[in-house]
Amino acid sequence: MINQAYIPEAVILAKGEYPSLPLPLQLLEEARYVVCCDGAANEYISRGRTPDVIIGDGDSLSPENRVKYADLIQHIPDQETNDQTKAVHYLQKKGVRNIAIVGATGKREDHTLGNISLLIDYMRSGIEVRMFTDYGVFIPIQHTQTFASQVGQQVSIFNFNAKGLRGEGLFYPLSDFNNWWQGTLNEATANEFTIHCTGEYLIFLTY
Repeated sequence: MINQAYIPEAVILAKGEYPSLPLPLQLLEEARYVVCCDGAANEYISRGRTPDVIIGDGDSLSPENRVKYADLIQHIPDQETNDQTKAVHYLQKKGVRNIAIVGATGKREDHTLGNISLLIDYMRSGIEVRMFTDYGVFIPIQHTQTFASQVGQQVSIFNFNAKGLRGEGLFYPLSDFNNWWQGTLNEATANEFTIHCTGEYLIFLTY
């Protein structure tokens, strides 16, 4: 069942708004391995923490941190991907397959949308990934799955290419909607719900 106790092998701190809610902060505090996307390291370091690696060219780092943590910076020159994706690929090459991403939303809306949509690509490459925000968690999914939930918990479903969408344990019926807003603001009616379909979709579960 999806959304049971989740313990990632590594956590990526992206360059959006630094998390403020207990769950994403706890993920950072308890992480076995932390990858910071370039300037995201500044805030992480200011809180008395040291990342395991910093992905990016270092231009967003403070001059002090750029010098002090120079040995942690991984320069990945690929201009066809963003730092979040570079961090995922870096971990993938290290054999990591279970990743949590925090700090990927907020600030610029175009970056937020891009970061969220990339979750499907990561799933396709064999990564189990979840993106934790200050409001809930995004999970990319393939095919029929059952999710742990709470009665009244809000659920949004964003369809990518799924067919035969049908739900159990949700307040509103599902269909093969082709516009993202059509699957938003649904609600769990039991302690679990199931989405039946063939194909790929993204869900957002509020805390």
